[in-house]
Amino acid sequence: MRLPVRGPLNGDCMAFEEYDKYEQSELVQKWLRENGVSIVVGIAIGLVGIFGVQQWRRHQAQNEANASQLYQQAQIARLSGKTDIAEQLTDQLMKDYAKSPYAVFAVSDRARQEVQDKQLAKAEISLEWAENHATEAPLKSLTLLRIARVQVSSDHAKQALATLDQVPADSFQGLTEELRGDALVKLGRLDDARKAYQMAMSALSEDAPQRGALQMKLDDLAVAGKQGA
Repeated sequence: MRLPVRGPLNGDCMAFEEYDKYEQSELVQKWLRENGVSIVVGIAIGLVGIFGVQQWRRHQAQNEANASQLYQQAQIARLSGKTDIAEQLTDQLMKDYAKSPYAVFAVSDRARQEVQDKQLAKAEISLEWAENHATEAPLKSLTLLRIARVQVSSDHAKQALATLDQVPADSFQGLTEELRGDALVKLGRLDDARKAYQMAMSALSEDAPQRGALQMKLDDLAVAGKQGA
């Protein structure tokens, strides 16, 4: 707050300047008394925010490290035939690290074992858990493909088609269309299956290992078409 200078005398100007400095000082002190606490709190909150983010990141990194270690232990146990230990470790990942991709990996491994044991209903339940907890788009798409494969094997072809419709068009197109063809064959829709297989073949690179099996499926459809003619 500045006061108007009424006179031209140097002494008066100096007096007003001194008064102005004094009053500004008083205003600053008053403002600090009224707002100083909020400033301190604001700074404190800012510092807490900075350190909080750093602490959260460290916590996340430690969580991922723990989840990774548990997953490695589950893998070793499963490969060693210690299924009970692998299941316990998988359950622990699902309970304590459900948001980690390692939990999704572990449950997907469980589903693979369940498929090998002909427990397709259990495998589908496991994969549904994995899909619901997958946060990365490619992992989510891959899990949907695994669900569809189990559904085709379980003769739930219509469900498999609905599952495949959830996979983004630009994600694993070759695998998606091949599975779609498998489901359509199950439903007796051979012309649609042929189109799906052809789309899958077009999406695959020339050196893709599954091209051979896919060509065999197309050949089988050609034979079936001639027999049905």
